[in-house]
Amino acid sequence: MGYLCYFLGFLLLAAPEAAKRFHEVLSNERTSDNMREHNQLSGWSSDDNEWNEKLYPVWKRGDPRWKHSWKGGNVQVLLTSDSPALVGSNITFAAKLVFPRCQKEDANGDIVYEKNCRNEIGSPPDPYVYSWTEWAEDGDWENGTNQNHYNVFPDGKPFPHHHGRRKWNFVYVFHTLGQYSQKLGRCSENVSINTANVRLGPQLMEVTVYRRHRRTYAPVAKAKVVYVVTDQIPISVNMSQKNDRNSSDETFLRDLPITFNVLIHDPSHFLNESAIYYKWDFGDKTGLIVSNHHTLNHTYVLNGNFSLNLTVQTEVPGPCPSPSPRPPEPTPFLLPAGDDPPELREVPGRDCEITRDGYFKAPITIVEGILEINIIQMSDIQMPVSQPDDSLMDFVVTCQGTIPTEVCTVISDPTCQLAQNTICSPVAVNAGDPCLLTVRRAFSSSGMYCMNLTLRDDASLALTSTLVSIPGRDAGSRVRMAKGALISVGCLAIFVIVIALLGYKKHKEYKPIGKSTGMRSQSLNVFLNHAKVKFFPGSREKDPLLKNQPGIL
Repeated sequence: MGYLCYFLGFLLLAAPEAAKRFHEVLSNERTSDNMREHNQLSGWSSDDNEWNEKLYPVWKRGDPRWKHSWKGGNVQVLLTSDSPALVGSNITFAAKLVFPRCQKEDANGDIVYEKNCRNEIGSPPDPYVYSWTEWAEDGDWENGTNQNHYNVFPDGKPFPHHHGRRKWNFVYVFHTLGQYSQKLGRCSENVSINTANVRLGPQLMEVTVYRRHRRTYAPVAKAKVVYVVTDQIPISVNMSQKNDRNSSDETFLRDLPITFNVLIHDPSHFLNESAIYYKWDFGDKTGLIVSNHHTLNHTYVLNGNFSLNLTVQTEVPGPCPSPSPRPPEPTPFLLPAGDDPPELREVPGRDCEITRDGYFKAPITIVEGILEINIIQMSDIQMPVSQPDDSLMDFVVTCQGTIPTEVCTVISDPTCQLAQNTICSPVAVNAGDPCLLTVRRAFSSSGMYCMNLTLRDDASLALTSTLVSIPGRDAGSRVRMAKGALISVGCLAIFVIVIALLGYKKHKEYKPIGKSTGMRSQSLNVFLNHAKVKFFPGSREKDPLLKNQPGIL
């Protein structure tokens, strides 16, 4: 008996180790056959298949070989999805490799060091991290045949034939719902699944990436991501309003229209051929509004808190249910306004049409705010002598709604693109007073400017723009002004002198010349007078003695 036990133990030790299965390599959980059959994905294989561990070695977490799986550092893989997805639509997963610093994939699929990039090891002498084109020693990479046993996936299936296969040096293995998909690619790869047979709720997608290592493959990175399949249409609503200072706080202004824009998350365009209806209830007793357009404007005329409710409804193709006895009609029950129970109707020659709904709710607060702003007057202000190069302008501004607390101006170039000066200042207007402001701003030089003027309060913001023309004040114009001033002063001085002379001639009194007792003295005076006339003819009229002298001897 002892010999028999010894012999059986020897056989067990000598027996080859059982081959690993995909679910043992890719996940610690095994999916039941029933669940795998219910969630069957088109083109995917069962994870009960055997894994070629000799060609694709399996390293557990913490294995020291991970530290040397890549030259120059560790490689990461980023796995993302475009979920949530409406059941029946497609989900796309994207896996992207992130290489260590200064490394990238070139046009040939080789991994090279970036030029002029220095990492911890400095500038390497070899420009290649992995030069797979040099490793293509076998003719099958050149002529596209699949004869060699190492040009296969982990389950033994051969690589696809493609003229650019030499550039594909990474193997991606995606795994979800007990099934896997293998793809040969470069530094990024995508895979899509149809969710028609996927159970509702969150699911897990995993990816394992191997790199080519001559005639074998080495694991470089793993990642996982959660995706969601739902039977409700994924929707969101963007709300915007003119003069609203912050649309994200769901506080808006009274008496101004709010624009509601519905965004349906449908990256696979599953609903492109479906008619979609939007049922709006704004919570202000305006009634139910039904539209077939994804945008709608609505104006609240009262202040307060309101509840927005939106139902989006459409019909999509789906599997018809198996015939069964019709159950008795249930007791009627109340439904929210505008909501209908799910319907299932059969279209001749097609699958059944299934009604799908999407729901959105949001609280909305309505307050008063600045509704409108206008610049009604612009005037040039006399420049002070101390600032000869600045031009001052006054802008008279009116507004409607609440009184602003701050005014800001942005002075830019004529295209309103390049800001040159920004000034903000508080507004001193008492509550109840009309909104009439005078804003004074200085312009450093002549030319055309664009000015944006903004009035703000806690909830609103109103903006207006205008073009401002500042006249030229160059050096030539200042010289011409100085010359004009000098001429004016000179003319005024001449005028004053002429008036003074006329007055002097009119009011000055002269004494007549008395008779002389001697002939010699009289003859001398006559001689001198004749000589004066001869040599100074212009002074004759100015001689006051001519006034009383009747003649000349």
